Amino acid sequence: MSALAQLKQDARYVVHLPEPDDFDFWREAARGLVQAGVAPERVAWVEPGGDGDLFAEGQAVPAAPADAPPVRANKRFVSLAKNAILHSDPERFGLLYRVLWRLQRNPRMMEDKADPEVRRIEELDKNVRRDSHKMHAFVRFRLVEDGEGGEHYVAWFEPEHHILRANAGFFVRRFANMKWSILTPAGSLHWDGETVQEGPPAERGDAPGGDPMEDLWRSYYASIFNPARLKIGAMLKEMPKKYWK
Repeated sequence: MSALAQLKQDARYVVHLPEPDDFDFWREAARGLVQAGVAPERVAWVEPGGDGDLFAEGQAVPAAPADAPPVRANKRFVSLAKNAILHSDPERFGLLYRVLWRLQRNPRMMEDKADPEVRRIEELDKNVRRDSHKMHAFVRFRLVEDGEGGEHYVAWFEPEHHILRANAGFFVRRFANMKWSILTPAGSLHWDGETVQEGPPAERGDAPGGDPMEDLWRSYYASIFNPARLKIGAMLKEMPKKYWK
């Protein structure tokens, strides 16, 4: 083997993910890596705001050969991966890629309940579904005035995983006829009756409380509530419809 061939074989690739919950981006990157024959140990997955090295050295994802075979992934893997990628475990991207890599050689491995990596993906999926269920069940909107004589509903929630955008559609469908905001430490959602917009992280004090003095607090909160303040101008962006339609 030539020195150049050895260098290419040992090359390390770094994938910088734009969002911690972007399954479509991960899937496209993973597909290209598999088709280019890049083994899992040669890939580093870096998410924004994570513990990974944002300046990690490595090559860009290589282009797949024109004659590369299609990547195989059964429905069970895809279904589990879409949820697992929302988990807060920073190792989830590498785990999913390892399993995808192995699926090319063993298409039925997802049926192996004793496989530790299959079991781990199932565990991530279960944790995310539990977190989403909690969000559906425990988000409590508080009615406030929006400063222009209209009604606006605000809720605070602290998810354990990256489930905010994935659950936007649930709240749009269920509360389509009212204006609302869901505030979390990781980001916020704002529905104006037509579109969902994403905002920056919030603090618990940005949302109205629900104690015995709720009426007094709600009156005070209405006097200071300004949805625009939570959106922080340029930081506000419209959420892609794929998340909530």
